[in-house]
Amino acid sequence: MTEDHYFTARPASSDERFPIHVTLADQDLHLEGAPGVFSHDRLDLGTSILLRNVPPPPPGDLLDLGCGWGAIALTMGLLRPDATVWAVDVNERALDLTRRNAERVSERFPCATVVPALPEAVPEELTFDAIWSNPPIRVGKAALHNLLAAWLPRLKRGGEAYLVVQRNLGADSLVDWMRAPGDGQPWGAVERVGSSKGFRVLRLKRA
Repeated sequence: MTEDHYFTARPASSDERFPIHVTLADQDLHLEGAPGVFSHDRLDLGTSILLRNVPPPPPGDLLDLGCGWGAIALTMGLLRPDATVWAVDVNERALDLTRRNAERVSERFPCATVVPALPEAVPEELTFDAIWSNPPIRVGKAALHNLLAAWLPRLKRGGEAYLVVQRNLGADSLVDWMRAPGDGQPWGAVERVGSSKGFRVLRLKRA
């Protein structure tokens, strides 16, 4: 069954907030989680592998696609305080958690401006210097392709996108598709740059 948080703007589960303790960008953080959000009470394995395999992001506009409670967005923000990080999700509870967690982090550490946003609230003309994502692979191949086709072309020329995908959930076939997406126009060079515990870290460098 497809998990509720991938598609639901307002999850049906109780909005019970609770503390979570994680380490992001070498900082010990006390943040907030809630049911109805991906990996609601911890840093999930795939995201942790992604964050170990990406270089520090560049300045400019950065995108966390599918932000959940904000692990990737907060890491980007801590590593690049002079950037603007757009944290995009369809789940309004996730966006509220990311906003609140960004406020918590910025009270203690230099951190970029984090902008939690529904997809339709991101300005259409905005392009990104980097995109990091643990994409919702379980939505199905067609929905995943539509999601990536909507956002990866918004990567600036010379910019890089990093995705983490489980090998047994189609990481290798996703590489093939990204090299020749449905419109036949390649977005750039795609390669696998990391592999651990059944996950692949993929990099797209925009042509």
